[in-house]
Amino acid sequence: MAPLNATLTYSSPAIAPSRHAREQLLCHQFCKAKPSSFKELGSRTSAGASKPLVIKAVLQDLEISETKKVAAGLRGKLDKVVLAYSGGLDTSVVVPWLRENYGCDVVCFTADLGQGAQELEGLEEKAKGSGASQLVVKDLREEFVRDYVFPCLRAGALYERKYLLGTAIARPLIAKVMVDIAKEVGADAVSHGCTGKGNDQVRFELSFFALNPKLNVVAPWREWDITGREDAIEYAKKHNVPVPVTKKSIYSRDRNLWHITHEGDVLEDPANEPKKDMYMLTVDPEDAPNQPEYVEVGFEAGIPVSVNGKRLSPGNLVAELNEIGGRHGVGRVDLVEDRIVGMKSRGVYETPGGTILFTALRDLECLTLDRETLQLKDSLALKYAELVYAGRWFDPLRDSLDSFMQKITETTTGSVTLKLYKGNAAVTGRKSPYSLYREDIASFESGDIYNHADAVGFIRLYGLPMRIRAMMEQGI
Repeated sequence: MAPLNATLTYSSPAIAPSRHAREQLLCHQFCKAKPSSFKELGSRTSAGASKPLVIKAVLQDLEISETKKVAAGLRGKLDKVVLAYSGGLDTSVVVPWLRENYGCDVVCFTADLGQGAQELEGLEEKAKGSGASQLVVKDLREEFVRDYVFPCLRAGALYERKYLLGTAIARPLIAKVMVDIAKEVGADAVSHGCTGKGNDQVRFELSFFALNPKLNVVAPWREWDITGREDAIEYAKKHNVPVPVTKKSIYSRDRNLWHITHEGDVLEDPANEPKKDMYMLTVDPEDAPNQPEYVEVGFEAGIPVSVNGKRLSPGNLVAELNEIGGRHGVGRVDLVEDRIVGMKSRGVYETPGGTILFTALRDLECLTLDRETLQLKDSLALKYAELVYAGRWFDPLRDSLDSFMQKITETTTGSVTLKLYKGNAAVTGRKSPYSLYREDIASFESGDIYNHADAVGFIRLYGLPMRIRAMMEQGI
């Protein structure tokens, strides 16, 4: 159907017909005419009117798709947006807002990263009920652990002494798949439900920039009038969007196969102790079994491959250790951290399997890496963790550091045995075919390789700078 731009000019306002009448008049005059036959109609006298009715019409391009006839939203016009969708509070209110403000089709995407079947149940119905045209769910559990979690583990990445980066690791994978989906469905934009104070907005958008800088990015939490979680709850209720929170217990949670994080509510005051019923993956260490449990973890080139002698896929291995560690209360971390945007925040993390793996791998490296290599690796691990935390997964620097970590851990193969008991994971034994530890050398007994007398000359040379300084200060 032709788009018709028409101007109706009346010499007397009293005879101006209603909007509906004007539409009918235009349709009657133009629908059967060929657009090339005229550009302007001359004056006509309306029946019963004392003054002439002047109709001027200009026809534009007749060929236009139905999608382009959709009106723009309050803030502009986008054709199709891929939204990172969890079904939680932060994204539940985004779908109707995008449609209203950008007049766009919304395709929701949910990544199954091991957050649990209960979080995926009913998600499609909720997404479409909110106005989305479709929901795409992809099982990324194995890819997540294999290509994102384990490289961070191998690198020894630990942010601010405690955080095993569970949320930060997941965001670049989600972003990568969103970019792929945007290409598949022909979307011109991507969107997320991250708040304007958090880290995830940076992580998502840096990944989008790196993978497809042409995509538009919509961040509703930086645009709308909703100022906090309680406002969002009220907005959701107003639009009949169910969310799994109440005003009485507001926790912001992010869960995947590697960890779960808790923020908000009483945790916003760093002086408050977390409530006992807040934890979901780990039992209270006080309630853990009174008998310890031993677990053996096998590694090949710095990557976990087995639990108690049984080879498992990356995802299943982490899930198994989560179950074992969780029942002993292992892996709880209460951390006040520095966010990317400059403020400090408090989060409580549960990473039972990750804590076991991190503890085991660091200990195995003590067997397989020499002192200089360990020190350099630890120093670079700090930078690696910083890059991942700040959303720079696709930065060439992180990729280069990863290549170093892969090379340097080629001989980090072996197994570590840990004792789990009431929140603790203590290493009790380790072994490796590439161990640099030699019992015949380390023994206090004399041997052919190490001569005690050799230490005399070594100490004199090693301590020479200190000796010279002391001589200078004492005038010797």
